[in-house]
Amino acid sequence: MSEQLTIGFLPLVDACLPILAQEHGFAEEEGLELSFLRDVSWATVLDRLLYGHSDAAHLLAPLAIATTLGRGRPAQPLSAPFVLGLNGNAVTLRTGLAMRVAPEAALGDPAELGKALALEARARKAEGSLLRFGVVHRYSSHNYMLRYWLAACGVRPDEDVEIVTIAPPFVADALASGEIDGACVGEPYSSVAVDRGVGRIVLATAQIWRRGVEKVLALRESVLEEKRHQTEALIRAMRKAGRHFVDPENWEENARILARADYLDGDPAQILRAISDRLVLERGGAPVTYSDFMFQHNEAANFPWVSQAQWLYSQLLRWDRIAFDPHEAEAAARVFRPDVYRAALRGTGDDLPGANAKVEGGVTGPLAVGMEQGAITLKGDTFFDGSSFDPDDIRQYLARLP
Repeated sequence: MSEQLTIGFLPLVDACLPILAQEHGFAEEEGLELSFLRDVSWATVLDRLLYGHSDAAHLLAPLAIATTLGRGRPAQPLSAPFVLGLNGNAVTLRTGLAMRVAPEAALGDPAELGKALALEARARKAEGSLLRFGVVHRYSSHNYMLRYWLAACGVRPDEDVEIVTIAPPFVADALASGEIDGACVGEPYSSVAVDRGVGRIVLATAQIWRRGVEKVLALRESVLEEKRHQTEALIRAMRKAGRHFVDPENWEENARILARADYLDGDPAQILRAISDRLVLERGGAPVTYSDFMFQHNEAANFPWVSQAQWLYSQLLRWDRIAFDPHEAEAAARVFRPDVYRAALRGTGDDLPGANAKVEGGVTGPLAVGMEQGAITLKGDTFFDGSSFDPDDIRQYLARLP
C-alpha cells in the first residue's frame, strides 16, 4: 500500500518535479501516492505547511530560511533536502519602459541594461516619482536577484526605485494597470504578460547569477524526522522525474500535463517555452533561445549546497539591514540538508558531490568536481559582475558589496 504525502505548490513551471513524479509513476515506484494543494500566494503556501495542511511544499528558498530565523513571524525551523530548480525567472518591463532602456527585443547585457535603467530611475525620481518593481515575496530569490543586479548597476533599491510584493498570477494585471513598471517573476507569468502585450522580457535571472538557487522542497523539521523514509523516497522519485523532464523527447507531453486545470491551469505553449529555454520576449516575436534559462536536473542542480543557503542568508542580512550573527548564520545553513539528499540517493548510482559547500560564482568554465558517487562536470556559475561568494567569509563579502 502506498504511503501518502500532500504537497503545497504555486502554479509555476518549477513546481514540475513532484507533479511529474506522480503523473509518470515515479512516486508509485517508490511506494508513494502524492496529492497536491494549489495556492495563489507564497504566504498561503507557507501557512498551509506550518499549520500541517501539507506535509511538504514547493517553496521559495529564502522564505524557508527567513521562517527558520523568525523573520516576520515566530520562528519555526524548516528543512530543505532538495532544490527543485535553479533560475527560471525573468525581468519583464512595461512595454514603453522596455523600449526606452532596451530598444532591441533581445536579452540585454545585464550591465548595459542596468546602466540604462539607472538613468531612467534617476529621471523618474527627479520628476517626483519612483519606478516601481514587483517581486513575488520579500524573502524570494526574485527580490534578491533584482536587488543584486540593480545595486551593482548603481541603482539603490528602496531609494531610487520602489520594490513591492505581487503574487505571481497577478503580475500581468499589475503591469497592465500601471501599478508596477516591471517585475521579476517565474514562468509562465512573464510569458503571460508578453502575450497580453503589457510587458517585454528584457533579462533572465540566469544572466545575473548563472546557477542561482530558486525553489526548494521544504518541510517542517519535525515532519522531516517523522517522515524521513517517505521524504527520501520522494527525493528518489523527483530525481527520476527530473531525468524525464530534461529530455527533449518529453517536453511537449510534460507541458500538457503541467498546463492542466489542477496544476498550472495555463497555456501549454507558454509552459513549453520555459521547459525548452525558448522565450518569446515581446508579443508576436520569434522565440529566443537562452541555454539553461531554467535548470532542473544536471550538474547536481537538485543538490542542496549549504553555500547556496549561506548566500541567501547574506542577502537577507544585506536587505534587512541587520548585522551578521554567527549563530544565526549556522541556523540558516542548517536549513539546507545535503545529508538527507545523500541518504536518499546513496547506492543508486545517481550523482553525489563529495562536498556540501563550494565557492558560489567561482566556476568560469567546465570543472570536474570530487564525487562521493557518479561524475559531474560543472559549467559556469558566475555572477554578472564577476564577484564570487566564499561561505567562510560572509562578513567580508558583505563589506565589499555596494
